[in-house]
Amino acid sequence: MEEMEEELKCPVCGSFFREPIILPCSHNICLACARNILVQTPDAESPQSSRASGSGVSDYDYLDLDKMSLYSEADSGYGSYGGFASAPTTPCQKSPNGVRVFPPAVPPPPSQHHLLQHPGSLPPIPRNSCITCPQCHRSLILDDRGLRGFPKNRVLEGVVDRYQQSKAAALKCQLCEKSPKEATVMCEQCDVFYCDPCRLRCHPPRGPLAKHRLVPPAQGRISRRTSPRKISTCTEHELENLSMYCVQCKMPVCYQCLEEGKHSTHEVKALGAMWKLHKGQLSQALNILSDRATEAKEFLVQLRNMVQHIQENGVEFEACLVAQCDALIDALNRRKGQLLSRVNKEHEHKLKVVRDQIAHCTVKLRQTTGLMEYCLEVIKENDPSGFLQISDALIRRVHMTESQWGKGTLTPRMTSDFDLTLDSGPLLQTIHQLDFVQMKVPSSVPAAPMLQLEECCTQNNSATLSWKQPPLSTIAVDGYILELDDGNGGQFREVYVGKETICTVDGLHFNSTYKSRVKAFNASGVSQYSKTLVMQTSETGLPPCDIKTIATVAWFTFDPASAHPDIIFSNDNLTVTCNSYDDRVVMGNTGFSRGVHYWEMCVDRYDNHPDPAFGVARGDVLKDVMLGKDDKAWAMYVDNNRSWFMHNNSHTNRTDGGISKGATVGVLLDFTRGILLFLINDEQQGPIAFEGMEGLFYPAISLNRNVQVTLHTGLPIPDFYTPGEAEPPGSVC
Repeated sequence: MEEMEEELKCPVCGSFFREPIILPCSHNICLACARNILVQTPDAESPQSSRASGSGVSDYDYLDLDKMSLYSEADSGYGSYGGFASAPTTPCQKSPNGVRVFPPAVPPPPSQHHLLQHPGSLPPIPRNSCITCPQCHRSLILDDRGLRGFPKNRVLEGVVDRYQQSKAAALKCQLCEKSPKEATVMCEQCDVFYCDPCRLRCHPPRGPLAKHRLVPPAQGRISRRTSPRKISTCTEHELENLSMYCVQCKMPVCYQCLEEGKHSTHEVKALGAMWKLHKGQLSQALNILSDRATEAKEFLVQLRNMVQHIQENGVEFEACLVAQCDALIDALNRRKGQLLSRVNKEHEHKLKVVRDQIAHCTVKLRQTTGLMEYCLEVIKENDPSGFLQISDALIRRVHMTESQWGKGTLTPRMTSDFDLTLDSGPLLQTIHQLDFVQMKVPSSVPAAPMLQLEECCTQNNSATLSWKQPPLSTIAVDGYILELDDGNGGQFREVYVGKETICTVDGLHFNSTYKSRVKAFNASGVSQYSKTLVMQTSETGLPPCDIKTIATVAWFTFDPASAHPDIIFSNDNLTVTCNSYDDRVVMGNTGFSRGVHYWEMCVDRYDNHPDPAFGVARGDVLKDVMLGKDDKAWAMYVDNNRSWFMHNNSHTNRTDGGISKGATVGVLLDFTRGILLFLINDEQQGPIAFEGMEGLFYPAISLNRNVQVTLHTGLPIPDFYTPGEAEPPGSVC
């Protein structure tokens, strides 16, 4: 039950929901909190003016609100809304659970009419008001009914009431003025809990009150839960009960709505039948999600056992390595430290990967469990119309959560084995080449493979190699091991192990020379290496003297394999958008680590002023948050008015100037100077965004369903920019 508590708290006040209402985006908010975050709009944005103009714009379309920000270490202004030009600007606030909320509009001076109102009455809702959902930031214009036009979520209110009652240690008197005493009785007719003094003072056993039935508090709590449900009334026709369900609008309606309203031509079904149907669908979805949760629990046990095995194997392997190194001569001792460091790094890497997966899976399981408990409580409700108001959103959430557990989520990202064997038989003069290799007793080892030079090639920073066994070889081969050096004359490393005879290696350095070799293996041992093949990755195509004045030209596309599942690809993976309101990340299929690179993204569609983020990222960047939220990405996020730089959730350098449909965002990555900068419509946006850029980076972008962009690559760097020197003076020409 504790995991469900976050589902029962208002995103504005952070407390349990009180009189929750359902916004059109399916999110909930307290009625009092809704009044607090209302914003008054100009007359031009009123529903009346929209309808009078005949534009056909819905009252629930996004508003063109000005986004204000107040930069500080805690708040960059991202996602915050202020008033209009005529109103004083106010930075956004944060609710106790971290969701950004919007301050109430400044109330007008009290008029004489207001001064004559009853002291206890609520102030009227200003004309032309709008409300912005604190969770999805969707802005909605209120009609003449104001907040009464939003349906109340009685199901959620009932779940909150039961949850609070289950957490209460003892029922308290409802009439004690200061510290409430423990209740001793409950009046079924008055529906009030009394302590003994308050019962004698406020509910004497005489007169009409003598006929009231007093029961113990525990029995009173049960009678409250089993009381007949309230009959729901229509928000459009308050005197009519909800009796039918509109299939097209997915909402309960009354008979008057069918006769006079917009539902007269829609397909409708009986409320009770749809109630049972949706309850069945939610129950079926929950059964599937429950199975996923059980698998996740078993998977967590497997991961924790894997941590123990990795620790045991690491200790055992380290002890074996030390024993072998101590048996060698003094020259071997200089190499021993390097080998131990490599083993420790592998050890720590495995532990980090598994622990990170445990943490990620634990958080997701806790969220799944909380959603399951909340849905089970919703199913217990006896209010068909209230249930149907939220059932579609819950069913979608359950299906979405269930789908997130698939697609390799319950597969370990790391094995617990250390596939390293130390060869302790080399001669003294080869000690400086000592490395981990597979050593087996030679028996019927395969012959050295032959590289097929006519099929080996390079493109951009990728290399494709092909090989085969010698024609007269009759020894069976179980697989092959392909090795490449680091492109700078360093040690060879394994890049592929398997049965295929062709392999493409991505993510190499541009303008670099690589050496490659391949060997075969079977149960008897490993063959000799093939002949070494030297390959050159893509250059600029100009004489070496000119390399310092141009960018390395590279063509690439967006990568569907590494993108978030919500990303939608088109135009041969050059155009992307998203099917979610949340930010999702997609990266390019080519990584950069050297040279100067420039690419652009054209904004094909830009609706409702979202905040797409453009930049670069490591290969293990988080895909379900805005680019730059973690320490694996360096980005600029921008709206229609201004932009910020962001890395590791730190926002800097707010700069005026935004994007719209047709705008072009350029990204320039210069490894010669180690910097990253951004352009909007061919003009540099702000100062140099980031410095000290080293390592392998992939082009990346985060966006939601309101944005669509098209990638343009193979571009020269802008004319105004002069890159740094790639090599020391005298080494280029």
